[in-house]
Amino acid sequence: MTTYEARPIGPDALKELRASDDAGRPCVPHAAAEGGDPLRCCLRGAEPGERIALVSYAPLRRWAAETWGRPGAYDEQGPVFIHAEECEGPAGGRPGYPFSRAGALRTVRRYDADGRIVGGRLLEIPADEESGFDAAFAEAFADPEVVLAHVRAVEYGCFHFEVRREGHVGQPLDSCPG
Repeated sequence: MTTYEARPIGPDALKELRASDDAGRPCVPHAAAEGGDPLRCCLRGAEPGERIALVSYAPLRRWAAETWGRPGAYDEQGPVFIHAEECEGPAGGRPGYPFSRAGALRTVRRYDADGRIVGGRLLEIPADEESGFDAAFAEAFADPEVVLAHVRAVEYGCFHFEVRREGHVGQPLDSCPG
């Protein structure tokens, strides 16, 4: 089975979010108290004492800006944790998928090239976490319309990471969005 790439928030978006988030609020750093907060910049849990920030992030809006998508009402924003200062991003060779633990509930939302939801599913992460996610992504990308999948926590709806169809970079539309 194919392993899919969990994508973190990109460096350009992170630079912007560290100044002002997608809701227009300034970034307010703080020290992680207990650690474990899911950092979307490097796809790992925060360590106690690390300087982090909780910011509002609009993943579909940012993806659409790169690909000329038009998500319309599906454009949403929500809270994510990031490092307050620049970090090295995800560790190379990291096994499995981030923020994954057996028994946790996730949604895998599927989007088409315009950024509209074309399906989704509830995933209770199995004991073999990686194969559970691989199967969910294989199911999602079996639909030729699906170009992007977002993984979110069920409990709070938090965005965890995205997976893109291999080779899809988005195509300009016949006319400029507007």
